[in-house]
Amino acid sequence: MIDQDQVTGHRIVVGIDNSAGAAEALRWALAHARLTGATVEAVTAWQVPPMYAYAYGWTPTGIDDAGIVRYAEKTLTETVEQAQDGDDQPVTVTNRIMEGPAAQVLLDAGKGADLMVLGSRGHGAFAGMLLGSVSQHCVQHATCPTVVIPEQTRP
Repeated sequence: MIDQDQVTGHRIVVGIDNSAGAAEALRWALAHARLTGATVEAVTAWQVPPMYAYAYGWTPTGIDDAGIVRYAEKTLTETVEQAQDGDDQPVTVTNRIMEGPAAQVLLDAGKGADLMVLGSRGHGAFAGMLLGSVSQHCVQHATCPTVVIPEQTRP
């Protein structure tokens, strides 16, 4: 794992979870990175859902962690490619897939960063909330400035 305190240069961490809000946050972070000369670190967290192993009364057995990671990698790569599509001033983006609860993964990734950028809400259980639980947790506990970008309605 990379020690974030040893990373030099300006770094913007963006949480990516395959939601429209995360894609909007990434677009905003890329535009900000162009203005400031920063690099962007697109971070996706994954974990085996706690109730998955016990579904239908089954006992925990081999869960396909590799399949979850492959899906996370594919989703992250596609989100970054779509955000940079047609960009005449590309920004250096590092993709990171990390295991663990999303809020903690993002807080760890944000150590030493200049900025953390998040969507206003992702794929949480309370879709009607204006600020998702992960965003709210990161705003309250991040060690770097944190920007929450509202989801835009696109025609």
